Amino acid sequence: MPWRAVTLLVEAGAAEAMSEALVEAGAHSVCIENLERERQTLQAIIAIGEDAGGLVARAAHAAGLSRAPEFTTAELADDDWVRKSQTQFPPVEIGERLWVGPSWHEPPAGRIVVRLDPGLAFGTGTHPTTQLVLRFLDEHIQGGERVLDYGCGSGILAIAAAKLGAARVDGVDVDPQALQTACANARRNGIELRATLPEALPAGSYDIVVSNILAQPLVVLAPLLAGRTRPRGRIALAGILQAQAAEVAAAYAPWFDAQTRALHEDWALVAGVRR
Repeated sequence: MPWRAVTLLVEAGAAEAMSEALVEAGAHSVCIENLERERQTLQAIIAIGEDAGGLVARAAHAAGLSRAPEFTTAELADDDWVRKSQTQFPPVEIGERLWVGPSWHEPPAGRIVVRLDPGLAFGTGTHPTTQLVLRFLDEHIQGGERVLDYGCGSGILAIAAAKLGAARVDGVDVDPQALQTACANARRNGIELRATLPEALPAGSYDIVVSNILAQPLVVLAPLLAGRTRPRGRIALAGILQAQAAEVAAAYAPWFDAQTRALHEDWALVAGVRR
Protein backbone atom coordinates (compact mmCIF):
# COMPACT_ATOMS: atom_id res chain seq x y z
CA MET A 1 0.00 0.00 0.00
CA PRO A 2 1.22 3.58 -0.55
CA TRP A 3 2.10 5.85 2.37
CA ARG A 4 2.32 9.57 2.88
CA ALA A 5 5.26 11.49 4.31
CA VAL A 6 4.27 14.55 6.35
CA THR A 7 7.10 17.05 6.86
CA LEU A 8 6.91 19.88 9.39
CA LEU A 9 9.17 22.33 11.20
CA VAL A 10 9.01 22.81 14.98
CA GLU A 11 10.98 24.62 17.66
CA ALA A 12 13.96 22.55 18.73
CA GLY A 13 12.85 22.31 22.35
CA ALA A 14 9.52 20.78 21.33
CA ALA A 15 10.86 18.26 18.79
CA GLU A 16 10.84 15.21 21.04
CA ALA A 17 7.40 15.94 22.50
CA MET A 18 5.99 16.52 19.02
CA SER A 19 7.61 13.32 17.71
CA GLU A 20 5.96 11.25 20.42
CA ALA A 21 2.65 13.07 19.98
CA LEU A 22 2.62 12.37 16.22
CA VAL A 23 2.99 8.64 16.89
CA GLU A 24 0.27 8.74 19.52
CA ALA A 25 -1.98 10.57 17.03
CA GLY A 26 -1.57 7.79 14.45
CA ALA A 27 1.75 8.18 12.61
CA HIS A 28 3.49 4.88 11.85
CA SER A 29 6.95 6.36 12.44
CA VAL A 30 8.59 9.74 12.98
CA CYS A 31 12.15 10.83 12.37
CA ILE A 32 14.16 14.03 12.68
CA GLU A 33 15.67 14.73 9.28
CA ASN A 34 17.95 17.65 10.01
CA LEU A 35 18.99 19.94 12.83
CA GLU A 36 19.02 23.72 12.77
CA ARG A 37 19.97 26.20 15.45
CA GLU A 38 16.44 26.81 16.75
CA ARG A 39 14.12 24.63 14.64
CA GLN A 40 14.05 21.00 13.61
CA THR A 41 12.43 19.16 10.72
CA LEU A 42 10.24 16.19 11.57
CA GLN A 43 8.96 13.69 9.05
CA ALA A 44 6.04 11.45 9.94
CA ILE A 45 4.91 8.47 7.89
CA ILE A 46 1.13 8.02 7.82
CA ALA A 47 -1.34 5.86 5.93
CA ILE A 48 -2.42 7.32 2.60
CA GLY A 49 -6.02 7.73 3.79
CA GLU A 50 -5.11 9.45 7.06
CA ASP A 51 -6.18 13.08 7.53
CA ALA A 52 -2.77 14.75 7.77
CA GLY A 53 -4.14 18.08 8.99
CA GLY A 54 -6.19 16.47 11.74
CA LEU A 55 -3.28 14.30 12.82
CA VAL A 56 -0.86 17.25 13.03
CA ALA A 57 -3.44 19.32 14.92
CA ARG A 58 -4.05 16.55 17.49
CA ALA A 59 -0.33 16.04 17.96
CA ALA A 60 0.34 19.77 18.38
CA HIS A 61 -2.35 19.99 21.05
CA ALA A 62 -0.99 16.95 22.89
CA ALA A 63 2.56 18.32 22.74
CA GLY A 64 1.46 21.64 24.23
CA LEU A 65 2.14 23.77 21.15
CA SER A 66 0.17 27.02 20.89
CA ARG A 67 -0.75 26.23 17.29
CA ALA A 68 -0.31 23.44 14.77
CA PRO A 69 2.80 23.89 12.59
CA GLU A 70 2.54 24.16 8.83
CA PHE A 71 3.40 21.00 6.92
CA THR A 72 3.85 19.50 3.46
CA THR A 73 2.99 16.00 2.25
CA ALA A 74 4.39 13.62 -0.35
CA GLU A 75 3.26 10.15 -1.37
CA LEU A 76 5.59 7.19 -0.77
CA ALA A 77 5.38 3.65 -2.12
CA ASP A 78 6.11 0.73 0.22
CA ASP A 79 9.64 0.21 -1.04
CA ASP A 80 10.35 3.95 -0.83
CA TRP A 81 9.35 3.96 2.84
CA VAL A 82 11.56 1.00 3.70
CA ARG A 83 14.53 2.43 1.84
CA LYS A 84 13.99 5.88 3.37
CA SER A 85 13.70 4.45 6.89
CA GLN A 86 16.89 2.46 6.48
CA THR A 87 18.92 5.45 5.32
CA GLN A 88 17.54 7.75 8.02
CA PHE A 89 18.58 5.54 10.94
CA PRO A 90 22.28 4.85 10.50
CA PRO A 91 24.18 3.01 13.23
CA VAL A 92 26.29 5.06 15.62
CA GLU A 93 29.33 4.31 17.76
CA ILE A 94 29.17 5.97 21.16
CA GLY A 95 32.23 6.51 23.32
CA GLU A 96 34.68 3.69 23.82
CA ARG A 97 32.24 0.79 24.08
CA LEU A 98 28.76 1.24 22.58
CA TRP A 99 27.32 0.60 19.13
CA VAL A 100 23.65 1.42 18.53
CA GLY A 101 21.91 0.43 15.32
CA PRO A 102 18.85 -1.09 13.68
CA SER A 103 18.57 -4.77 12.84
CA TRP A 104 19.58 -4.40 9.17
CA HIS A 105 23.13 -3.27 10.07
CA GLU A 106 26.02 -5.50 11.13
CA PRO A 107 27.90 -4.24 14.21
CA PRO A 108 31.69 -4.04 14.32
CA ALA A 109 33.65 -6.49 16.44
CA GLY A 110 34.50 -5.51 19.99
CA ARG A 111 31.55 -3.19 20.62
CA ILE A 112 28.64 -3.59 23.06
CA VAL A 113 25.63 -3.84 20.76
CA VAL A 114 22.25 -2.19 21.32
CA ARG A 115 19.74 -3.15 18.63
CA LEU A 116 16.89 -0.70 18.11
CA ASP A 117 14.62 -0.36 15.10
CA PRO A 118 12.59 2.83 14.50
CA GLY A 119 9.17 2.42 16.03
CA LEU A 120 6.49 3.81 18.27
CA ALA A 121 8.59 5.74 20.77
CA PHE A 122 11.23 8.40 20.34
CA GLY A 123 14.85 7.34 20.68
CA THR A 124 16.94 5.46 18.14
CA GLY A 125 20.38 6.78 19.06
CA THR A 126 20.69 9.30 16.23
CA HIS A 127 19.52 12.42 18.10
CA PRO A 128 22.21 14.55 19.81
CA THR A 129 20.43 14.48 23.18
CA THR A 130 20.30 10.68 23.16
CA GLN A 131 23.95 10.49 22.20
CA LEU A 132 24.93 12.82 25.04
CA VAL A 133 23.35 10.52 27.64
CA LEU A 134 24.65 7.36 25.98
CA ARG A 135 28.17 8.78 26.12
CA PHE A 136 27.67 9.61 29.79
CA LEU A 137 26.60 6.02 30.49
CA ASP A 138 29.53 4.67 28.52
CA GLU A 139 31.89 6.76 30.65
CA HIS A 140 30.38 6.13 34.10
CA ILE A 141 28.91 2.64 34.26
CA GLN A 142 31.54 0.30 35.61
CA GLY A 143 29.27 -2.62 36.51
CA GLY A 144 26.78 -3.42 39.25
CA GLU A 145 25.00 -0.05 39.39
CA ARG A 146 21.29 0.59 39.93
CA VAL A 147 20.07 2.88 37.13
CA LEU A 148 16.82 4.82 36.66
CA ASP A 149 15.79 6.12 33.22
CA TYR A 150 13.07 8.70 33.90
CA GLY A 151 11.11 9.28 30.68
CA CYS A 152 12.38 6.09 29.08
CA GLY A 153 10.61 6.37 25.70
CA SER A 154 11.95 3.61 23.47
CA GLY A 155 14.08 2.27 26.34
CA ILE A 156 17.38 2.96 24.59
CA LEU A 157 19.13 4.49 27.61
CA ALA A 158 17.95 1.78 29.98
CA ILE A 159 18.96 -0.96 27.53
CA ALA A 160 22.39 0.59 27.05
CA ALA A 161 22.88 0.86 30.81
CA ALA A 162 22.09 -2.82 31.27
CA LYS A 163 24.32 -3.85 28.38
CA LEU A 164 27.16 -1.82 29.89
CA GLY A 165 26.86 -3.78 33.13
CA ALA A 166 24.25 -2.14 35.37
CA ALA A 167 22.85 -4.69 37.84
CA ARG A 168 19.31 -3.30 37.84
CA VAL A 169 17.63 -0.91 35.43
CA ASP A 170 14.22 0.69 35.96
CA GLY A 171 12.34 2.86 33.48
CA VAL A 172 9.56 5.40 33.99
CA ASP A 173 7.29 7.00 31.43
CA VAL A 174 3.90 8.71 31.51
CA ASP A 175 2.86 6.99 28.25
CA PRO A 176 1.71 3.36 28.65
CA GLN A 177 2.46 2.68 24.97
CA ALA A 178 6.05 3.86 25.45
CA LEU A 179 6.37 1.47 28.41
CA GLN A 180 5.22 -1.43 26.25
CA THR A 181 7.65 -0.45 23.50
CA ALA A 182 10.55 -0.06 25.94
CA CYS A 183 9.92 -3.50 27.44
CA ALA A 184 9.62 -5.07 23.98
CA ASN A 185 12.89 -3.47 22.87
CA ALA A 186 14.56 -4.66 26.07
CA ARG A 187 13.42 -8.24 25.45
CA ARG A 188 14.82 -8.11 21.90
CA ASN A 189 18.14 -7.12 23.42
CA GLY A 190 18.02 -9.84 26.07
CA ILE A 191 17.59 -7.28 28.85
CA GLU A 192 15.30 -7.32 31.88
CA LEU A 193 13.75 -3.87 32.17
CA ARG A 194 11.27 -2.91 34.89
CA ALA A 195 9.25 -0.10 33.29
CA THR A 196 6.35 1.58 35.10
CA LEU A 197 4.24 4.70 35.30
CA PRO A 198 5.69 7.30 37.71
CA GLU A 199 3.25 6.53 40.50
CA ALA A 200 4.02 2.80 40.33
CA LEU A 201 7.80 3.12 40.77
CA PRO A 202 8.78 1.40 44.05
CA ALA A 203 10.56 3.38 46.73
CA GLY A 204 14.33 3.41 46.54
CA SER A 205 17.35 5.31 45.30
CA TYR A 206 19.75 4.75 42.42
CA ASP A 207 23.44 5.05 41.70
CA ILE A 208 22.71 6.75 38.36
CA VAL A 209 19.59 8.65 37.27
CA VAL A 210 19.20 9.78 33.66
CA SER A 211 16.41 11.77 32.06
CA ASN A 212 16.24 12.88 28.43
CA ILE A 213 13.02 14.86 28.15
CA LEU A 214 12.66 18.68 27.99
CA ALA A 215 14.13 21.54 30.01
CA GLN A 216 10.99 22.77 31.76
CA PRO A 217 9.78 19.33 32.93
CA LEU A 218 13.32 18.68 34.19
CA VAL A 219 13.19 21.86 36.27
CA VAL A 220 9.87 20.78 37.80
CA LEU A 221 11.16 17.26 38.46
CA ALA A 222 14.31 18.40 40.27
CA PRO A 223 13.17 17.49 43.84
CA LEU A 224 11.79 14.14 42.70
CA LEU A 225 14.88 13.10 40.73
CA ALA A 226 17.17 14.31 43.51
CA GLY A 227 15.24 12.14 45.93
CA ARG A 228 15.80 9.14 43.69
CA THR A 229 19.59 9.64 43.55
CA ARG A 230 21.64 8.16 46.38
CA PRO A 231 24.33 10.26 48.12
CA ARG A 232 27.39 10.39 45.83
CA GLY A 233 25.21 9.04 43.02
CA ARG A 234 25.19 10.67 39.60
CA ILE A 235 22.50 12.39 37.56
CA ALA A 236 22.53 13.20 33.83
CA LEU A 237 19.90 15.42 32.20
CA ALA A 238 19.31 16.05 28.49
CA GLY A 239 16.76 17.42 26.05
CA ILE A 240 18.24 20.80 26.98
CA LEU A 241 19.29 23.51 24.55
CA GLN A 242 22.57 25.24 25.43
CA ALA A 243 20.63 28.40 26.23
CA GLN A 244 18.52 26.47 28.79
CA ALA A 245 21.38 24.68 30.54
CA ALA A 246 22.04 27.29 33.24
CA GLU A 247 18.39 27.30 34.33
CA VAL A 248 18.31 23.51 34.59
CA ALA A 249 21.62 23.39 36.47
CA ALA A 250 20.33 26.01 38.93
CA ALA A 251 17.22 23.92 39.63
CA TYR A 252 19.42 20.97 40.68
CA ALA A 253 22.06 23.02 42.54
CA PRO A 254 20.55 22.42 46.02
CA TRP A 255 21.37 18.71 45.71
CA PHE A 256 24.06 18.34 43.03
CA ASP A 257 27.21 20.00 41.75
CA ALA A 258 25.20 20.32 38.54
CA GLN A 259 26.98 21.82 35.53
CA THR A 260 27.00 21.63 31.76
CA ARG A 261 29.29 18.64 31.27
CA ALA A 262 29.06 18.09 27.50
CA LEU A 263 27.77 19.76 24.34
CA HIS A 264 26.63 18.27 21.04
CA GLU A 265 25.55 20.66 18.29
CA ASP A 266 23.09 23.04 20.01
CA TRP A 267 22.33 20.65 22.90
CA ALA A 268 23.74 20.38 26.40
CA LEU A 269 24.13 17.63 28.99
CA VAL A 270 23.71 18.83 32.58
CA ALA A 271 25.19 16.36 35.07
CA GLY A 272 26.44 16.23 38.62
CA VAL A 273 27.11 14.16 41.76
CA ARG A 274 24.59 14.06 44.64
CA ARG A 275 25.79 15.68 47.84
